[in-house]
Amino acid sequence: MTEQPILSGDEIAALMGREEPSARQEGKGEPRPFSFGSGSAQPTAALPALDRINERFARRIRDLIEPFIRAKPKVVADPAVLRPLRDWQAEQRPFVGLSLYSFKPMKGTLAVSVPSEFVSRLVDSFYGGTGADPAGEAREFTATEERLLARLTDSLVDALAEAWREVAAVEPTLRGRETSPVLSGVGGPDETAAICRFIVTPPHSRPASIDIMFPAAALRSVEGALAAKSSDEASARGEEWRAKLNAALADIRIEARTVLARPELSVSELVQLKVGDVIPVSIPAMVPLLVEGRTVALGSIGEQDGKAALKVDRITRRISS
Repeated sequence: MTEQPILSGDEIAALMGREEPSARQEGKGEPRPFSFGSGSAQPTAALPALDRINERFARRIRDLIEPFIRAKPKVVADPAVLRPLRDWQAEQRPFVGLSLYSFKPMKGTLAVSVPSEFVSRLVDSFYGGTGADPAGEAREFTATEERLLARLTDSLVDALAEAWREVAAVEPTLRGRETSPVLSGVGGPDETAAICRFIVTPPHSRPASIDIMFPAAALRSVEGALAAKSSDEASARGEEWRAKLNAALADIRIEARTVLARPELSVSELVQLKVGDVIPVSIPAMVPLLVEGRTVALGSIGEQDGKAALKVDRITRRISS
């Protein structure tokens, strides 16, 4: 599961023995001015709806990667999180496959990040190899790797647009490709983005993560549509649950019985009963149909197909469905 880190990008860089330019310029321990209320608000309704879109999209990722590795990988969508871009950049390796797209009419730039070693593994599998890790850390893509990366990311974004069209009619357009996470093109390092991470695990191989980043402003522009879709899906799931519950209850067997007569005997008559005694009874015109001790209907005694039967003449208690 992807969680928002406790440490900032500057702190992570310091622990790794690197000092960010911002830290050198401002000096250690110097307070920085901050205007409360100036930061971007979190699109609260967007993230739950985004998670549901990502769950459906994860199944499409599996189908898109299968032709490259000739097997079905396992794909799991982590919950979407809002993070400053610099925190995400601090986690990345210096060399990645980064593809940038506009997602009109949404604002800003969508980015798809694929680890360089995963691209190499896909190429190796595609040409009959085992999909093993490359010998060393790559510094540039080969022409074959560039073509495969372009084919993969274009297919991913097209499938993502299909998943999004239930919320908004979006049209993706390629804006460029980068190999450095610092040049993400999504926004400045202090800007906030929604990080959608998909963990791809090929059979008999270690997992890799594919990240898709939306600018927070892009999600806020469609937050109303996402909230409405979330409400519709919740209502639909409630109705589906009710239908399944009713179907399950409908198959439950319950005991129904009827009582023809209730004769009364004294204790002395009861203790003197012997075989052959006749107890007079009177059958009423209307006989109750009992379920769990409750009268649900009244009817008259008759015969059907050679068997005694009860004809329902009146419903006294309606069983709700």
